[in-house]
Amino acid sequence: MYHAIDVSRFIINYSNEKDYGISNLKLQKVLYFVQAYFLMETEDHSPCFSEDIQAWNFGPVVPEVYYEYKQYGSNNIPYIKYYIEFDKQDIWNTRRIDYKNEIQLEDQNMIKDVVDTLSKYSASDLVDITHRQSPWKDAYKPYANNVITIESMKRYFLDEK
Repeated sequence: MYHAIDVSRFIINYSNEKDYGISNLKLQKVLYFVQAYFLMETEDHSPCFSEDIQAWNFGPVVPEVYYEYKQYGSNNIPYIKYYIEFDKQDIWNTRRIDYKNEIQLEDQNMIKDVVDTLSKYSASDLVDITHRQSPWKDAYKPYANNVITIESMKRYFLDEK
């Protein structure tokens, strides 16, 4: 299982390589569908990443990833060559880290399949789609940021399969 931030970096760079472009809003929905795809297609129905997905007003959101890229607003997030790692205990220990893909090849291919499939949809299309699905609908309460559980996603997406 990966960290959502590592999966998001892979999605962003792949989207840029394919010239799809990806905003933070669209990235959030792609992460949701990547998680769903892993729950459906992996042998043990395991999630792709460990962080919670929450039901926000505009659909599913992984808060850690949202806050990492919110400075881009509705613009596309650029290719990631490096990122900054902050040491909360010692600010002087903050360092630049060159991007290195941490995702196994088989998992990369699964993520690419999702990104390729969703590339034809706009962010608002994906918001509309997620708003019609029970994992978001059942978790959503205005401004509550309730967690969309892995169990609810498994029930919904495995039944849809």
